Amino acid sequence: MKLKIVQAGDPVLRKQSRALTKKEISSASIQYLIELMRNTMREAPGVGLAAPQIGQSIQLAVIEDRTEYIADHSADALAKYQRSSVPFHVIINPKLSVVGDSSVQFFEGCLSVEGFQAVVNRALRVRVDCLNERGEEVKIKAQGWYARILQHEIDHLHGTLYIDRMNSRTLSTSENMFRFWKNQSIEQVLAELE
Repeated sequence: MKLKIVQAGDPVLRKQSRALTKKEISSASIQYLIELMRNTMREAPGVGLAAPQIGQSIQLAVIEDRTEYIADHSADALAKYQRSSVPFHVIINPKLSVVGDSSVQFFEGCLSVEGFQAVVNRALRVRVDCLNERGEEVKIKAQGWYARILQHEIDHLHGTLYIDRMNSRTLSTSENMFRFWKNQSIEQVLAELE
């Protein structure tokens, strides 16, 4: 079963989500929701899905950057964006901390802003303290693309979309992003559009 992904303009995407209790996390309804969210994310396909994106204002997100998603990328591109596969996992009630002051700009899209992408500046390294699907405390240290995914999904839990952080001059349909900018560096894209 696939859940409906809500689109920008739905008020649930702009609300602060509520934290889950450990009792709620272990409930059959939340465990089933996690399974449905995983299926929905994979079918979309996406690398993350936050509960507000399926109409639930709770602090829960699923993340997975599958090997097949990066198979067509060159080794240089993967190294440049510090991207590698990330196994499926769940983050609940996350607290994000930026590590260091390095950041990186890259095109970002969202399943709830379907058909568009824009350049977003994100911290290069983060730490996330959260609970997993069993209610256990987890500490995640991430950098590069994985750090970007975490920041994007945690933003959803606080009512923030990537369009709130984007360089507005770079907003593009996904089709035009691939048509005009796929083989350009972010520096070249910004120079062309500024």
